[in-house]
Amino acid sequence: MNDSAQAPASGATPAPAPAPSARRARVRAPELIGKGGWLNTGGQQYTLADLRGRIVVLDFWTFCCINCLHVLDELRELEEKHRDTVVIIGVHSPKFVHEAEHQAVVDAVERYGVEHPVLDDPELATWKQYAVRAWPTLVVIDPEGYVVAQHAGEGHAHAIARLVEELEAEHGAKGTLRRGDGPYVAPEPEPTVLRFPGKALALPSGNLLVSDTTRHQLVELAEDGETVVRRIGSGVRGFVDGPAGAAGFSEPQGLALLDADTVVVADTVNHALRRVDLASGEVGTLAGTGRQWWQGTPTSGPAREVDLSSPWDVALFGGKVWIAMAGVHQLWAYDPRTETVGVVAGTTNEGLVDGPGPEAWFAQPSGLAATGDRLWLADSETSALRWVDLDGAVHTAVGTGLFDFGHRDGAADQALLQHPLGVTALPDGSVAVSDTYNHALRRYDPATGEVTTLATDLREPSDAVLVGDDIVVVESARHRLTRLRLPEEAVRVESVAHRTRRAATEVTAGTVRLDVIFQAPAGQKLDTRYGPSTRLLVSATPAELLLAGEGAGTDLTRSVELNPAVEEGVLHVSAMAASCDDDPANEYPACHVHQQDWGVPVRLTEGGADRLPLVLAGMDG
Repeated sequence: MNDSAQAPASGATPAPAPAPSARRARVRAPELIGKGGWLNTGGQQYTLADLRGRIVVLDFWTFCCINCLHVLDELRELEEKHRDTVVIIGVHSPKFVHEAEHQAVVDAVERYGVEHPVLDDPELATWKQYAVRAWPTLVVIDPEGYVVAQHAGEGHAHAIARLVEELEAEHGAKGTLRRGDGPYVAPEPEPTVLRFPGKALALPSGNLLVSDTTRHQLVELAEDGETVVRRIGSGVRGFVDGPAGAAGFSEPQGLALLDADTVVVADTVNHALRRVDLASGEVGTLAGTGRQWWQGTPTSGPAREVDLSSPWDVALFGGKVWIAMAGVHQLWAYDPRTETVGVVAGTTNEGLVDGPGPEAWFAQPSGLAATGDRLWLADSETSALRWVDLDGAVHTAVGTGLFDFGHRDGAADQALLQHPLGVTALPDGSVAVSDTYNHALRRYDPATGEVTTLATDLREPSDAVLVGDDIVVVESARHRLTRLRLPEEAVRVESVAHRTRRAATEVTAGTVRLDVIFQAPAGQKLDTRYGPSTRLLVSATPAELLLAGEGAGTDLTRSVELNPAVEEGVLHVSAMAASCDDDPANEYPACHVHQQDWGVPVRLTEGGADRLPLVLAGMDG
């Protein structure tokens, strides 16, 4: 196909079908199967044959994954602009046990405003058929049912939009493109006071302020936690400052008191910190530009000029507003005196590594709580409770890494959580953890090093606040606040442990060639004006799996040496590539960053593969 082919004007004679591009490989798309069935289709079940004639974009996602949520937002413009030719289908492929529950997927689809069909695939059947290795992964299927592109990670919406235009032109000319309404059927709205609330805050008045996340508002409730006093925000997704009734938020989450009159809001999908005047309800912006932070953009500076990435919670600690920057696995801080913002901990690499703040690794920090000498944090993707001391060093209280989770009480070094989103400081020096995917409220006591369970039968608790002798829990998936009396004794539960289980890739012991496949989108080239435009970082769990090849570099191909004494483990691969418009006449070409982290389970076997391809963008030839 000619890259410059255009769809014929209305009434014009169609041009001859362009020849398929020599560089575009095509593979017959496997069928879409999932035990959980289809959502957002009005009960209709679909096959690929039903979608023939449409351009299909499969979005392999799981609702715990912040990168997957970023991609949902990236695809909204494409979805709207090409609604009559493109069908986006979310294929939900769970990481955590809780995510395999059908109702949890139903909830997530509404929670995050997914406006396209979703196939619930709890057993990862379609994931395996398409040889997917990472969340998120996007696969493009042409109108004749062939896979023509695959992209892992974020930042690919522009490339897919360009490909869609090419496919519209090619298949419009061939007569194989079918236009019309898609299969999406919106579910009926539910008339609840709150809808998937995220976080809560006790106000000086005694009232409670709640982030009503799915409705893009803040709701002030009376002390009873039920009576609505006022709503702040129009309820329409947007990034608008102004009076309470006109202001716009986009899936707000964390809340913190900056002073007696001002609340700071983590406006997650707007990638911003907002300010609310409690007296008037007036909304302003403290930090962020509304754009998502990418590698290579500033990590500090005037707060209104620096991009942020999915701030999920905020807490006042040491005179600054600390930010759980879930989107880049870091902690940032906003200084209200200088009105500046910057990174204080985390490398952007995803994992669990303690130590000095600039060297620590996090995995989607999502909850914060400050005491006099510690900042506690819920590190959701490592199912961990961690803390930062006054010197800025990072420590882990509970949790071992990305792949171990469950519900187990006892000594902290063997206790397990499952994707916690909130943490609350208790009067006795211990902390309560909103153990979201275990539907429980847990407690960690630093004095004894013990983890116990305070309450069960909650539904996706995402935060909790102290109100007198009670603790008020945000039951996000029950759309309410639930008041509990802090128990004197812990609830006893049956211990259960899990590991993230995906089929291991069989590779040979010794030298394995790691190939990250990246093909710049049509009309673009790698941006080498300021040096290398690619980055590759490799590590392993356990660390002794890698005898050679660990560390950072700029080449997307690397030989790694695997230890024959280690039978299995996980290779952690992080890749980034920057591409720009390839037009010499354009002095300021538009540039785009493509990035993805993989955790690839491997098993060392005789006769295993000596090459491991990972597709960042394009097709592995």
